[in-house]
Amino acid sequence: MRPPETTVRPTPRGLLWDFLTFDKLLTGPVLHLIYWAGLGLIVLMGFSVIGAAVGVALRDISIAGMLLAIPVLVGGLLVSAALALLWRGCCEFFMAVFRIAEDLSHLRAAAERDAARTRSAQQPPSA
Repeated sequence: MRPPETTVRPTPRGLLWDFLTFDKLLTGPVLHLIYWAGLGLIVLMGFSVIGAAVGVALRDISIAGMLLAIPVLVGGLLVSAALALLWRGCCEFFMAVFRIAEDLSHLRAAAERDAARTRSAQQPPSA
């Protein structure tokens, strides 16, 4: 089960300041675009394998050509499926690394708030 999303208060300086100072990482949305682009290339490769198998079958109309086309088709589709899984794994790894970085920044901010509260509680009231 996924933990609930924490709301992030907007910074007073806005999106441009977040972009320039790396306070908020843009890697998540960019990584999603990269993932879909890579997956599109893998699907395109799968279609080319199907075309190659059909080309092999049409080039040699005999039974030997048909028997040669089947392993080309099956092998190519299996390689495409393996590449899709590997691509997903690589993208998830990078997403996990950047989520760890975001979590550490939230933990650092919480620790700084706790330290400020502790310091203010330890100061004696002024007369």
